[in-house]
Amino acid sequence: MAIQTRTAMSMDEYFEWEQLQERKHEYIDGEVIEMPGVSNQHSLITTNLIYLFVAALDRLRFTMHTAEMRVQISPTRYVYPDLTLVRGASNFADPSEYNLMNPFFVVEVTSPTSITRDRREKLEYYFSLPSIEACLIVDQHRLNAELYERDDSGWRRQVFAAPEDVVPLPMLDCELPLAQIYRDIDFQAG
Repeated sequence: MAIQTRTAMSMDEYFEWEQLQERKHEYIDGEVIEMPGVSNQHSLITTNLIYLFVAALDRLRFTMHTAEMRVQISPTRYVYPDLTLVRGASNFADPSEYNLMNPFFVVEVTSPTSITRDRREKLEYYFSLPSIEACLIVDQHRLNAELYERDDSGWRRQVFAAPEDVVPLPMLDCELPLAQIYRDIDFQAG
């Protein structure tokens, strides 16, 4: 199933229209992109990540948002990461608090319909946002996590693909064991 798009919508029209929709839609320079539903594996991986972050993060220092929180990349680009972490308090572009402006760490769990977009366009959007210091892309169909970290020379990529691998997250003062990210995932069934 391909990602559904709708074009020629102003940003104000999008904000009003999006409030009435059952499914989420991202907005990129006038184009509206429907977010696909998620599989059981996608949901389990995201839930595993939430459990890991809840156990590891200092809630006085970090705030976590689920895929329901829209992130403002620019005044004409709005996306929904699977998980978003903020250092300190969340800042919003609007009084209704629908458009998060200061993500610090974002997570995307790939879907068959979004894998290329997650690894290309959305990753570039995240790289362009100065508040983001790291991105984690987790594959739902194979044991594979890619961590992108910003440093003084740009972005550095690390790949984790063995069950014993641990994703180091010094910016969050924690680590994520790959085996725990993929807990209860049966790749043969998916």
